Amino acid sequence: MPVPTLVLPPRFTDDSNALWRAALDAGWDIERLSGWRASEGLARREPVLYGEPLFAAAIAEQLDLALLEPPFDWLTRLPDRYRRREVRFATLVEGRAHHVRAFFKPADDKCFRAGVYYSGDALPSADILPAETPILIAEPVVWEMEFRCFVLERRVTDFSPYARQGELAQAVDGGWPFSDVEREGVLAFSQELCADSDVPLPPAVALDVGVIQGRGWAVVEANPVWGSGIYGCDPSQVLPVLRRACVARPTIGDADREWVIQRGA
Repeated sequence: MPVPTLVLPPRFTDDSNALWRAALDAGWDIERLSGWRASEGLARREPVLYGEPLFAAAIAEQLDLALLEPPFDWLTRLPDRYRRREVRFATLVEGRAHHVRAFFKPADDKCFRAGVYYSGDALPSADILPAETPILIAEPVVWEMEFRCFVLERRVTDFSPYARQGELAQAVDGGWPFSDVEREGVLAFSQELCADSDVPLPPAVALDVGVIQGRGWAVVEANPVWGSGIYGCDPSQVLPVLRRACVARPTIGDADREWVIQRGA
């Protein structure tokens, strides 16, 4: 079996450094690029990408690599019992016509600040962002705590808290603590969701779940694993999820193809 090559961006971060060390321990090859240009021969070395979404997309195109991820409207496809709030997929121009207080979020990248706006009038105008920019419009709720789960073939490989009452969940000592009760809760909910055939789920994904005040456990969102922070997760448990999310386009099958987003130029 070929040895994968972890491909990292030029910018050093705690997450990329942690994955670098885990890949080294696992016997993987590692290449930290000096820019946004893939090195010669890298495509033949089973590249596994990790980095900012724009970086990953640029390198993947050069390597003829498909990156698996949930579609922009994934959250709206969930059964209500997992979402526990109203969420609508829309375009920016539709969002600007939404004159009710709501949580607005870019569905693709961070092209504007996600948050609660009293009206869609506060969203960027069409002369700043294209009118067809995909967004999500959600009922405002209060999240008591939020966890990131790395999921491989519908199995949670590891998880970590990342927010409590809207604040970063990292402790003073740098750890990401959680209680036994919280552990039982996040595993029970995430495993129930992953086992449900009514839930469409990519084979590799970063799944965010949490507790909504007064409602209970719910899905926050799902993110591409190759662009997601790992927080307190064991990087050795993240690597196999990353590897599954990167597929050579000439070998991709129908089951994986539905998780490849075709973005415009």
